[in-house]
Amino acid sequence: MRPATRILVVDDERYLADLIATALRYQGYETTVACTAAEALELASGYRPHLVVLDVVLPDLSGWEVCARLRSRGDRVPVLFLTARDATEDTVHGLRIGGDDYVTKPFSIDELAARVEALLRRAGTGRPGALLRIADLEIDVDAYRVHRAGTELELTPTEFALLRLLVAHAGRVLSKRRILAEVWEYDFGGNDGVVQTYVSYLRRKLDAHGPPLIHTVPRVGYVVRAP
Repeated sequence: MRPATRILVVDDERYLADLIATALRYQGYETTVACTAAEALELASGYRPHLVVLDVVLPDLSGWEVCARLRSRGDRVPVLFLTARDATEDTVHGLRIGGDDYVTKPFSIDELAARVEALLRRAGTGRPGALLRIADLEIDVDAYRVHRAGTELELTPTEFALLRLLVAHAGRVLSKRRILAEVWEYDFGGNDGVVQTYVSYLRRKLDAHGPPLIHTVPRVGYVVRAP
């Protein structure tokens, strides 16, 4: 099995750092968190991340200084700055000292994930194996394989696409209409009853190897949650 892409999330607001790290883990990345510049610089050496999500305002040094120190010691890891400062001169400064991208707060997790993926792709890192995990379920997107509790599951292409979508957004409720649009495409001629049918197929295969992972939210849609 190929190793996961490592991302270091640095933010002095612990709850936000944990939120970002958890969201990125659901996207198939391995993550760790630092809340100070000192922790970030130490982890950048030992953890050796493929990308750093770096808040500009930290209690000991600025994120800009962290980035400058990384560059001064020859570390070319991609850096995505997070900040509430959206002035043009701040953006330019962040990029001039070696940053690779810049997202202002507040931001959506979807936007952040898209920026992360684009930066990794640009750096030639990407998501090795594009592994999605939750509990004892693992999806290797590139190899088109699914395992639960060590057992490989045989899924149809539609079941695989549906499961991948749900796990990629684990913890978030997806409406039947959204699932229909993303799995069956917008030109699908049927109705959203097909979603319920395929969810039942997936549940039968997944639940044979452990506690339920796919949950119904009445009158809304479906969500994947760890037991």
